Amino acid sequence: MPIATHEQYQEMLNKAKAGQYAFPAINVTSLETLSAAMAAFAEAEADGIIQVSTGGGKHASGPVGDMALGAEVLAEAAHKLAERYKVLFALHTDHCHPKNLKPFLDPLLIASKKRREAGLGPLFQSHMFDGSELSLGENLKVSEEYLARCAELDIILEIETGVVGGEEDGHDTSGVSKEKLYTTPEDMVEAYERLEGKGGWMLAATFGNVHGVYKPGNVKLTPTILRDGQAAVKAKHSTGDNPLLLVFHGGSGSSLAEIHETLGYGVVKMNVDTDCQYAFSRPIADHMFKNYDGVLKIDGEVGDKKVYDPRSYMKLAIGSMKDRVIQSVHDLKSDGKSLTK
Repeated sequence: MPIATHEQYQEMLNKAKAGQYAFPAINVTSLETLSAAMAAFAEAEADGIIQVSTGGGKHASGPVGDMALGAEVLAEAAHKLAERYKVLFALHTDHCHPKNLKPFLDPLLIASKKRREAGLGPLFQSHMFDGSELSLGENLKVSEEYLARCAELDIILEIETGVVGGEEDGHDTSGVSKEKLYTTPEDMVEAYERLEGKGGWMLAATFGNVHGVYKPGNVKLTPTILRDGQAAVKAKHSTGDNPLLLVFHGGSGSSLAEIHETLGYGVVKMNVDTDCQYAFSRPIADHMFKNYDGVLKIDGEVGDKKVYDPRSYMKLAIGSMKDRVIQSVHDLKSDGKSLTK
C-alpha cells in the first residue's frame, strides 16, 4: 500500500481513540531498522507510525551529518517500500527542539511542498515540535505558526507541554524540577484553545514520563493527569469525551497496566525507541561472542566471511527488532486493526 494519505492517517488516529488502542511509533535510523518496523506492522496486520529523530536523521546521512537529508532519505525509502506491504504507514519526525527548526523541520516542510506541487503526498504525514523548554505561551505561539504551515500541506503537528525527563539524542532534561514533568489540566485547556480548529494536531502531555532505560517501578507515572486534562477541556468547551489526541513519550519501564490505563484517556500514539534499540543490538552481540574467531582474523587465520559479512548479523538484528515491535503492537491493542482489512 502507499503511505497513508492525510485522510487515512486522521481516520487511523480517530479510530484508535474511539476504540481505546494506540499505535507504536517506532524510531528508525537505517534501512535495517526501517525494514524491521515495516515487516512487524505487516505481520501483526496493524497500521503503524514510523518516525525519525534529529539524531536519527543525522546518523542516516552518514559522514555528511545532515539531519534533514538523512530523514528525507529514510522517508523516501519508506515511500518505496510501503508499496510492497498490505498495511498503512504514517511517517513522523520526533522531538524537534527550537534550535533545530531551521536545520531540520523547515527543509522537510520544503521537501513536502515540492512533493505536493508534483502531485504527490507530503514526505512526512506528521511532525513534532518540542517546545517544552520554552514558556507555555512561547511554546504555543511557535506551535501555532508551525501548525498553520503543516495544515497547508495536510500534515499533522504534534506538540509537547510539560517536559519528558531523561536524555534523548543529546537533549538532557534530567535536571529539570519534578513539577515540570507533569502537564496541568490548565496547560491542556490552553493548548486546546490555541490550536483546535487550525489543523490536525496531537498533544504529548507529560505525566512523569522519562526517556531511557528503567526497571519496572522506577518510573513514577500519574496517568490520571491525562484523564483530568481531558475532563477540563470537555467541561469548559462542551466537547465529547477525550477531545484531545494524546501521545505517550518515555514509556520504557512502564507497566502494562499503566500503558493500558492511558488508552482509556485518549492516548493514540506511544513512542517506542529504547526497547527496540536493545532488541536490535542484542543478537549482534550474541553473534560476535559466539563467532569471534570467525569475525576476527586470529593468529594469522583468514576468519570466516560467512560470519563477518554484515548481512549475517543484520538479518538477526532485523528479526529481533521486528519481534519487539510486534510485542508493542500487541501491548497497545492495535494488532489486526489495519484500515486495509
